[in-house]
This record gives sequence, structure tokens and C-alpha cells, in this order.
Amino acid sequence: MKWSEQVWSRIEKDYQSILKMPFITELADGSLPKNKFQFYMAQDSIYLEHFGRALALVGARAHDIKDALSFMGFAANAIVVENALHESYFVDFGVTDKGKIEPACHHYVHFLKSTTALDAVEVGMAAVLPCFWIYQRVGDHIYKNSKAENNPYQKWINTYSGEEFGVAVQQAIMSCDEVAAKTTSVIRDKMTEAFVASTLLEYNFWQAAYDLKMWR
Repeated sequence: MKWSEQVWSRIEKDYQSILKMPFITELADGSLPKNKFQFYMAQDSIYLEHFGRALALVGARAHDIKDALSFMGFAANAIVVENALHESYFVDFGVTDKGKIEPACHHYVHFLKSTTALDAVEVGMAAVLPCFWIYQRVGDHIYKNSKAENNPYQKWINTYSGEEFGVAVQQAIMSCDEVAAKTTSVIRDKMTEAFVASTLLEYNFWQAAYDLKMWR
């Protein structure tokens, strides 16, 4: 069994919990309050800036040139392409200032940057994978199950359920499987720990948006 198959089985219950979150279900039917989505978009924009740097660190440290090119490309996409999407949302939803980084985002990005900088590069690759994989799975789920017409969040749904994003996700999964197969059992265990931690941080990020969780 591939590492990716093993690790997904570890977080399947967490993933199912994500699908049942009010933020996700209300996003799917279009009833999510505007202020919660505004908070989410502002924090996600901040997150992507740091996520792009974490991806660039993985690319710089990757042993295989193919992985280096892939993760540097992912970094450029996170910072440039997806940030442009958020800029259009800022106009659509009247977000004029993304504000400061709040607790859930702060925790997540510092975990990613410290892991990609200081742990084995294989562990860093595993840490950034849930942001690809879970977002894609959630986007696909919403796209297939949403019955709302004129959903104000349809652009987000289309982005994370699109074919282009799916290709990037599969590339990231394949890279993780390849390095996992070549590394030690100790590093593989740390990869799994990092993947699980990032999955829980994904959950917390959405929950914090729904709760409008700020420092005070």
C-alpha cells in the first residue's frame, strides 16, 4: 500500500468531520453568512502568502530536480494565481482590508514554515499536502452535492474542483509517495504525523472562520 493510501486512512474520520462542518455545508448551499466568508477570504489570502513560501522551501530543499521544479511551480501558483482570485473576491464581497493574521492562520502557517525549514524535506512535503488534497476533495464534494442555484460562492467551488487543480494535487501526492518509498521508516512516521497535524489545522482554519475567531 502506498504511503498516501495509508495516511488517508488515518485521517478519513477527520475528513468526514470536515464535510459536516457548518462552514462547508453552508458554503455548499450558499447560505454561509457574508461576514464569515469575508473573514475566511482575508485569512486565506494571508495564509497563501506564507504557504507559497513554505512550498518554495520544499522546492529549494528537494533532492530530486523534478520535485524541486514541481514545488517551486506550486509556490508561484499559490502566491500569484490564487492571490489574484482572492483579489477578485475582495471586490465582489467588499473586503477592503485583509487585516492581521488571526490565531488559526498564525498557528497553521508557522507550523508549515518551521516544518519545511527545519525537518527532513520529506516531512515538509507531507505537511503541505493536506492543503492540496483536502481542498480538492472538499471542492469536489461540494460541486457534486450542491443543489443551490446562483450560489455566491460558486467561483471558489469551481476553483478547487477544477481539472487543473486536480492535476497539481495528483502531482503532489505522487511526489510524497515517491520520497516515502525511498526514505526510512522513522521519516515515514514523521511524514504521517505532519500530514495528520496539517489535516487538523485545516479543520481549525475553517472552524475559526465560522466562529470569527480573533486574538481577542
